Amino acid sequence: MAKHDKIEVGVSTILNPVPVVMVSCAGKDPEKERPNIITVAWAGTVNSEPPMVSVSIRKSRHSYDIIKETGEFVINLVNKSLVKACDHCGIRSGADEDKFKECGLTAVKASGLDYAYAIKEAPVSLSCKVKSITELGSHDMFIAEVTAVTADSYLLDDKGRLCLDNAKLCAYNHGEYFLLGEKVGFFGYSAASEEILRKRLGKKS
Repeated sequence: MAKHDKIEVGVSTILNPVPVVMVSCAGKDPEKERPNIITVAWAGTVNSEPPMVSVSIRKSRHSYDIIKETGEFVINLVNKSLVKACDHCGIRSGADEDKFKECGLTAVKASGLDYAYAIKEAPVSLSCKVKSITELGSHDMFIAEVTAVTADSYLLDDKGRLCLDNAKLCAYNHGEYFLLGEKVGFFGYSAASEEILRKRLGKKS
């Protein structure tokens, strides 16, 4: 077969790669409902003004009711050092264990939220307030507004610009975790001058 000959491979959510994130939350009374973490691969950006994101969660997951009750959660980006903890939080239930404790992570109050906790060890954390919940079938989609973003100080350059390429972020691709690798372009690079290409990519067009 030629390289681009097509075959049917079935119907599924094969959109890949996707961001893998650790979504943290906590009950209104943390003594009764401790801070928890759920791993989510179905997360995305849905709006820029105001900044809004979505996460899709099964009703059966422990975090589902917590997030629905409080209307808050935190999206914590995953880097190489967090991958193992990220996987653990995706195969264990917060009803059975304290995931922060089991993974050696630190729960810190999330900026701009009343109940949810962020993961201190995450390079970037997005505080989110739920605006709507849509029932879709196997999952419900929580659409939320981003109310605050915190990042490790080492990710800021001398001009205060956030440099996420230094965070060593990971993605999820068809059941496997991958470290983001070589930069091959940037927004608008197809129309950039050779001078800009040399500066941003270190090569000519």
